Amino acid sequence: MTAPASGPSAGAEPGGLRIETHGIDVIGDADRKGAPRDLFWPWFAANVSVLGISYGAWVLGFGISFAQASVVVVLGIVFSFLLCGVVALAGKRGSAPTMTLSRAALGVRGNRAASVLSWLLTVGWETVLTTLATLATATVLGRLGWGGGTTTKVVALVVVAALIIAGGVIGFDLIMRMQTVITVVTGVLTLGYILLTLDHIDLDAVTALPAGSAPAFLGALVFTMTGFGLGWVNMAADYSRYLPRHTSGAGVVAWTTVGASVAPLVLVVFGLLLAGSDADLSAAISADPIGALTTILPTWFLVPFAIVAVLGLVGGAVLDIYSSGLALVSTGLPITRPVAAGIDGAIMTLGTVFLVFISDDAFFFTFQGFLITLGVPVAAWAGIMIADIVLRHADYDEGDLFRPEGRYGDVPAVPLVILLLSTVIGWGLVTNTSASWLQWQGYLLEAVGLGGRDGSWAFANLGVLVALALAFLATLVLRRGAVRRQEGLPASHVELVVTDLP
Repeated sequence: MTAPASGPSAGAEPGGLRIETHGIDVIGDADRKGAPRDLFWPWFAANVSVLGISYGAWVLGFGISFAQASVVVVLGIVFSFLLCGVVALAGKRGSAPTMTLSRAALGVRGNRAASVLSWLLTVGWETVLTTLATLATATVLGRLGWGGGTTTKVVALVVVAALIIAGGVIGFDLIMRMQTVITVVTGVLTLGYILLTLDHIDLDAVTALPAGSAPAFLGALVFTMTGFGLGWVNMAADYSRYLPRHTSGAGVVAWTTVGASVAPLVLVVFGLLLAGSDADLSAAISADPIGALTTILPTWFLVPFAIVAVLGLVGGAVLDIYSSGLALVSTGLPITRPVAAGIDGAIMTLGTVFLVFISDDAFFFTFQGFLITLGVPVAAWAGIMIADIVLRHADYDEGDLFRPEGRYGDVPAVPLVILLLSTVIGWGLVTNTSASWLQWQGYLLEAVGLGGRDGSWAFANLGVLVALALAFLATLVLRRGAVRRQEGLPASHVELVVTDLP
């Protein structure tokens, strides 16, 4: 076991960039700083990506009308990011990363299952975002006649990966600075993209889109939730943990939700208008989500577009690699957070090489399969975690978050069974045709009368919502007494908080 770095991060002169030495430990009072409004910057920057415009085409791809899609976008984005806001509240209460605080719900060692899940999701997301940034750069430079082939992609990958890995390794201070700059630059340039492409919108074509069925509506809703808030919920406390204890809990929830939601709401609705106006553009987005958006731009704006596209994607990937490093440490590996971020950066780079240079699958189908498959267990974990936060009235006992013999237990059976059963039931209610090895999903659709894998409900992906609701309700009912007993115990008064476990 090793002691945490309780003082300032080691590194450069005061005020300069410093490599963050904090890992999964609790942040000491001396290092807590800021206000809830500071959460706006990282969350806005991570979600202002022009990828949000492509979501408009994907949502309409479920066969629903513009009105239905607009409801889907508002409900899916705001509700899913509200879940992030609730989890961020735990960061303020416990001043530790999400996957450390999750030990209160799943046990000190039992939580390693959730840590592995979180690591897979975040590494997957950072790989997806790096891939998109690489492809977008190559597409723009190709249109300008400056390259666009293999060499261009290699150079783009090296530059993008270097930015992301640097942010992940150096840590919190650099990330907060990067996200502030990214917020301003991408916000302005994204507005420019919208203004330049307004004349491409055909309102008659958009309003003529026919309404879809209830299964199609729910399928689009689930896809939106997994693509936005449920893709971030497992790391939502990683940035609120630096806030002082006296910080307003309502402010933490509100600024997280607003900061994360405002850009996607504008971008996805605009994407609905563009995709509904042009069927060819909508189809092109499936293969190259960012590059396809350049086809309706004047040449002189291609370079600014490349800047906004790459910076927006980097903004999201930087948060992912930081949190994936924390998740990897939380699995029990005896490594530091910077080393974990470096390992994840290497995996991210190799994954991007595969997707850019080797894989020939349509991007959207691979992406959708990734979201839905991991979306089910993540939703189950979110249900457990959020119910646990709702049940608690006091701050976390910091010492017991690191002691298997403490109040939170080692491998508690009830929450782990809830996680397992909710996932099993959820996977039985989703289908996935993106890869042959995922076609086992949907095994409950016939049994519950939803028409089987070929029925109208097959692609509604109800399993994500079911897993979330089932895990939340089961935890509220079955864990209430355990939480009350935990909060009734005296404080552990452990002075040495450990950062890993044997």
